[in-house]
Amino acid sequence: MDQARSTISKIFNGEPRSYTRFNLTQNMEGENSHVEMKLSSDVDEELGPSGGEHLNQNQNHMRQSYLRHSKRSPKNVCFMVIATLLIFVIGYLIGYLAHHKQDKDAAICAPAFAGSDDNEEPVQEEFEPTLDWEDLKTLLKNKLIPDRFEASFSHEAGTAADEKMASLVYSSFKDYRMNPWHDEHYVKLQSLSPSSPNTIKFNGEVIGTPRGYAAYSATGTAEGRLLYAHYGMDSDFRSLQDRGIDLTGSVVLVRAGKLSFAEKVANAAKQNVVAVLIYPDPANYALRGDTELYGHVHLGSGDPYTPGFPSFNHTQFPPAQSSGLPSILAQTISANTAAKLFDKMSGQNAPSTWEEGGLQGVIYKLGDINDNVTVEVNNVLMEKKITNVFGVIKGFVDPDRYVVIGAQRDSWGPGFAKATVGTTLLMELACALSEMVKNDGFKPRRSIIFASWSAGEYGSVGTTEWLEGYLTSLNLKAFSYISLDGTIRGEWKLKNFEQNTILLCMLYICNVSFAWIYFQVTKNSWYLQVLCCTACVGLSCNLIYSQGPDYQYFGTLEDTRQKLEYIMSTRTTQFAMAAAQVAGHMALRLVHDHLLRLDVSKYNSKIRSYSSSSLKNLNMQWLMSAYGSFSRASSDLLDNIQNSDLTDVEMCRNINDRIMRVEHNLLSPYVSPKDIPFRHIIFGSGSHTLSDLVDHLNAMRNNMPNASVDRFRNQFALATWTIQGCSNALSGEIWEKDNQI
Repeated sequence: MDQARSTISKIFNGEPRSYTRFNLTQNMEGENSHVEMKLSSDVDEELGPSGGEHLNQNQNHMRQSYLRHSKRSPKNVCFMVIATLLIFVIGYLIGYLAHHKQDKDAAICAPAFAGSDDNEEPVQEEFEPTLDWEDLKTLLKNKLIPDRFEASFSHEAGTAADEKMASLVYSSFKDYRMNPWHDEHYVKLQSLSPSSPNTIKFNGEVIGTPRGYAAYSATGTAEGRLLYAHYGMDSDFRSLQDRGIDLTGSVVLVRAGKLSFAEKVANAAKQNVVAVLIYPDPANYALRGDTELYGHVHLGSGDPYTPGFPSFNHTQFPPAQSSGLPSILAQTISANTAAKLFDKMSGQNAPSTWEEGGLQGVIYKLGDINDNVTVEVNNVLMEKKITNVFGVIKGFVDPDRYVVIGAQRDSWGPGFAKATVGTTLLMELACALSEMVKNDGFKPRRSIIFASWSAGEYGSVGTTEWLEGYLTSLNLKAFSYISLDGTIRGEWKLKNFEQNTILLCMLYICNVSFAWIYFQVTKNSWYLQVLCCTACVGLSCNLIYSQGPDYQYFGTLEDTRQKLEYIMSTRTTQFAMAAAQVAGHMALRLVHDHLLRLDVSKYNSKIRSYSSSSLKNLNMQWLMSAYGSFSRASSDLLDNIQNSDLTDVEMCRNINDRIMRVEHNLLSPYVSPKDIPFRHIIFGSGSHTLSDLVDHLNAMRNNMPNASVDRFRNQFALATWTIQGCSNALSGEIWEKDNQI
């Protein structure tokens, strides 16, 4: 320090006696260059006296040259140094203030709406929301505007009108600053032939040329004995067989209701039936006699000609088709056409245990050997482009975890209750929630994606193709899906709809899985049904508001605003507002709370019912052990939730991931989604399910010819290990596994 002080002093006193030497050298062995800095005193030590004298001479020469050319006094040099430092300080302050302002603006604008890199790491800093739950509910209610529920739009999938509607949705999402995007799929949809109508003949006489149809039916002509098979359930076909009636090669007439069209056709195909006619009986449907039915008979979802993979371009994939496509003909007919067939039928009267029909003056006969019917189906298969549209509100803590709110915008006809109401609710919620983030300080922990689907009438084609296309991105990230399709379908009393909300049961599966959840208000004698689907990407819910009989106009050209207004006593807008509030509350709760609200212990009783009561006469050590592992894992998870620190972001994320894995791991990994679209072992359909396991056991006990001990053992082992695998995933890390098998 003394040497440096002396050197600086001598510089300002005009007697520079030392200098700094920079030496740039490069290692000959390939190492990087480096700079060496030495003071003159160091050099003197290296060079010795003679070298020092030589340097002093050079130094004096430099000093004289410098003074000769610069003509500057020490005071001028000092002034220049001070001015330079002052300019540096001012520049530094300006740069600091500008950088600080830029960071502040980015923090305000970026999280909610701006797009970000897909590989961006989730924010790990915890924050307290500026709005509590009561504030959010009040704010949402104030944001929803009844006048915007007056819109009416719905078009057939793959048409120019459907594309125009997609563009309008995209523009709206853009106006809401939701960073919209879309994806296109080229799917195969079936429609009526413009030149060759479908026909029904009885003993050569044309009975009808229906305008409705069942999409994805086999095409061609089939002829056979006409039989009445009630609703087309397995029990109905067994009832006919118990009466000694041979079903092979027959054409069956069934009533709409209780089962989907696809299930009715699949049940008939198992009995070697050649064609199925489906009609709306007046006892179930208050429709005009000439009302036509529309639907699809693909036992699955998505484009049946690209099973398990997305329909981006059929030319890139080898020919394939879903195992859920029927191999027999299927055709819908009106009630009037069904009455004509019943009038001409003979044979035994229908069983007394079957519900009475509502066709006036008609005696329901089972049919006779001479009742010959010919069915001709000429539907055409066409490739069409469909478009899904999306918008997003990004989360502030876990932006890579998101709830999806969606609605189909297509329908067979007017589709007011089926598609228009749902799409209107979707757009209104998108507008309200985006305004809450933009203007009112709402900061969701997780992201919200809004989706407008096409080709929903053909079996959730748009939704399924999106899932198949982005499954690896969505897996364990999209934790919940809220469907707004067919939300309002009956009359119910609106009052305190969130009070006394309870979870009662889980019931049904679609695609990968579905479940019913009932929300019940005891004081007002109404209930809200919530259809929940738990797919490989998480939990989803379909809100259905009704009291009394179901809405009867789905899949017809009578699904109009006038019909829904009549059913809802001209209060459709009021109920739509309530539906938007409930759907919005569900979405807000899912993105506001630290932990997801899903009680996985509800599965304990369901698994136990199969493992104990149904299999009580079997050595079920493996299955009971797997059930015990699941029960302990679910109990441990509940304990972890009770004792969790909600300020610990990593802990909350870990618990939520464990919750999300439950439904994913209850999908059987031993069957292909290409062959078995409903893979859930509890709520699915197929040989991998627990219900089929019980049915097979009963068949063995009754010495049925289709029973096989080896096949049963294989079923038993795979179902058991699916439950155990779910237990392992639920328990958390590998060192916490409870492997008792």
